[in-house]
Amino acid sequence: MTKTVVLYFSGYGHTKRVAEEVAAGASAELIAIDAEGNLPEGAWETLAAADAIIFGAPTYMGNAPWQFKKFADASSKVWGTRGWQDKVFGGFSNSASLNGDKAGTLIFLQTLASQHGGIWVSLGMLPSNTLAATRNDVNNLGGSVGLLTQSPSDQGADQIPSGDLETARLYGARVASVAARLAQH
Repeated sequence: MTKTVVLYFSGYGHTKRVAEEVAAGASAELIAIDAEGNLPEGAWETLAAADAIIFGAPTYMGNAPWQFKKFADASSKVWGTRGWQDKVFGGFSNSASLNGDKAGTLIFLQTLASQHGGIWVSLGMLPSNTLAATRNDVNNLGGSVGLLTQSPSDQGADQIPSGDLETARLYGARVASVAARLAQH
């Protein structure tokens, strides 16, 4: 059986809500980066034992917040030993705007995974981009590199569109499935 971990930072609870849905889809363990950019006790060991790691971060000013970047910089110790070589990776970002420059954050997450020698999993689903499409449809934001979600800045995490949350569950399942298939070979 493969082990998947969702590692995320959430500033206001919205990204945490998305992380929970990704984890539900992947049957994954959640690890939260705290407000000071630190990991909880034992997190590095949990990440080392994982077959798949899914990164999650909100997009602030066109990229991941400093708390996530602190983790990324600290991961250079693992990078130096190739400790995450050939692990499966995925990633997601949430912002208040429909676009919100989330692509910058996803490329940052994908680059981090690639620097570690990881295997990146795309979203793998067509966008919901017809005239009849609504925010409650799966992949309404049209992601490809990874999962994109949106949450209104003046509302809590309970107002994230159901289509984004369903896309999160499906993406978590996809990453876990790819990790399981690779583990069989």
